[in-house]
Amino acid sequence: MNTKPLTALLAAILMASCGTSKTSSSDLAVNAPIETSINLSHVVNDKAPVTINPGRFTTQTVIYRLPRVIQGTYSVSDFGKYVDDFKAFDYDGNEMPVVKTDENTWTIDNAKKLDKITYLVNDTFDIEEVGGIGEEQPFSPAGTNIEQTNDVLNLHGFIGYFDSLKSNQYKLDVTVPSNFTRSSALEQVATRTSEDGRFVTTSYFASRYFDITDNPMFYGNLSVEEFQVGDIKIVLSVYSPNKVHSAQSLKETIFKMMKAQKTFLGDINSTPRYDIFLYLSEGLPESPKGYGALEHHTSTVVVLPEASSDEELAESMIDVVSHEFFHIVTPLSVHSEDVHYFDYNNPTFSKHLWMYEGVTEYFATLFQVNQDLVSEADFYNKIIQKIQMSKTMDDAMSFTIMSENVLKDPYKDQYINVYQKGALIGMCIDIMLREESNGERGILWLMKELSNKYGKDKPFEDDKLIDEIVAMTYPSLREFFNSHVIGDTPIDYNVFLNKVGLELGEGEIPTNYVFNGGALIFAADPQAGKIFFSEAVKDNSFWNDNGVQPGDVLKTVNGTELTMQNANQLLQLMFSWNPGQEIEVILDRNREDVVLKTTTTQSYTMGEGIMEKEDATAQQIKLREAWLKG
Repeated sequence: MNTKPLTALLAAILMASCGTSKTSSSDLAVNAPIETSINLSHVVNDKAPVTINPGRFTTQTVIYRLPRVIQGTYSVSDFGKYVDDFKAFDYDGNEMPVVKTDENTWTIDNAKKLDKITYLVNDTFDIEEVGGIGEEQPFSPAGTNIEQTNDVLNLHGFIGYFDSLKSNQYKLDVTVPSNFTRSSALEQVATRTSEDGRFVTTSYFASRYFDITDNPMFYGNLSVEEFQVGDIKIVLSVYSPNKVHSAQSLKETIFKMMKAQKTFLGDINSTPRYDIFLYLSEGLPESPKGYGALEHHTSTVVVLPEASSDEELAESMIDVVSHEFFHIVTPLSVHSEDVHYFDYNNPTFSKHLWMYEGVTEYFATLFQVNQDLVSEADFYNKIIQKIQMSKTMDDAMSFTIMSENVLKDPYKDQYINVYQKGALIGMCIDIMLREESNGERGILWLMKELSNKYGKDKPFEDDKLIDEIVAMTYPSLREFFNSHVIGDTPIDYNVFLNKVGLELGEGEIPTNYVFNGGALIFAADPQAGKIFFSEAVKDNSFWNDNGVQPGDVLKTVNGTELTMQNANQLLQLMFSWNPGQEIEVILDRNREDVVLKTTTTQSYTMGEGIMEKEDATAQQIKLREAWLKG
């Protein structure tokens, strides 16, 4: 499971401006499910009560943890720091001593007398503004929400584990107001209603702790749509605070997208059900600000701005959810031991983020042109943007070393490159495979072969994967991996594009309203709390034609005042603008307001683009057709 955050625009502006563990249930006298509960009917000060009843221990000391890191986020979340009033009780109801040994860990001695644990959980959405950029906080789609109209239950934020009992079964009771809609793929075993009819308790079953963390839940005033795409049942659940969007309004977009994905994947089919949980942020100070998605094996949690137009939201859902759905290939079907035996407290990471995130992102880009959802020109434009964005990162860094050390400096700041250069690595491998096989085989074929060899219950050995790929394909891939994935030699993309009759060249290329190609056209003054146009605005045709000047400060966008707290949200909205939209932007130019009220047009800039070679051979054109449409 992996995340695909949308571009961290504000963070980029600020930077530009300034083991495997074996588990056993022998610690328990009886191997019964660990009984857990979350009581959302007794929330006090935005804190939800949680109770953990593990059964009778036979050991003297037990350790209870909430995750420090969760699968797919590649960052520290420290969910233990959102826990208050942690208590342990013996079988006589007496409180027992507890030692908190670190941010996420509690140690309890005399554990043979331990009956239950209780604590309160704060949600994370409300605190995302605290500390600002740079403080480690859970990525919004990995976070939690507790409010009167909606609860986002990423269960890793509520339920923890005992070190030696991660393989034990779990029973979970969730109590909520009876008028709340429930949406979860976790197995439901029972429901009961309180005597006064105000609350409903739903009981769920999980075969091990991983299934707790892998099955998020939505409760509240939701709209829900269920529909079939081939033999996969899709459940779309949407929370829109102001009822701007709904599952009904998005159903056709998701259906069309997933039908195309299923056609693209062919006989890869590893899940009978897939859940999409969409939380739409209304842009308040307490609203979540990390737009994007967190992948689970058979579901994804998505956070996007509610202020998006129907077209903007549809485009964002296609880009974000298609990526997450393609994770059913990797890491669901193809993954390493680091993923299979994930340690939530002290994780080790696979060397192969080029595959987990890069190939997944490449599929999410390629399938759109393959299934005629976008034009070839649009596809080339997305590829050139990835090339340009990748070059703003460290292009001479070993991808395998970066992946394996993704939580450490200097590698953690390069993580976003998995969606840029990682996808381009996938593209190069795809083109090489097409060339070697006369167009018959590509990287999708390779992933199917790996899925057949491994599958969700059999991990590969991290150090042996590349050897296995070379053995099942062609020797030419060995040199590529050694030079550009294991090694630190930058990729000359022209070498690979030439194979399919394309080339990089200079000319007028389409761009958007936040970037010139891959270069931001904004800068920031964090101390003054201002975002302003940089000199690069001169090379953006839309803003330049409308008289915008370097140094102009963004004051309001479509009526919303820009602050450092909501800057990322507003810039994301501007990033997703399409030609033909009515906009109103107020700028501060030398302390005077400049009002720009107009209709967006396609913006262009001069730069590097992907172009068809005039002297492309018939063989190159045929290979290009196999690459894009095969």
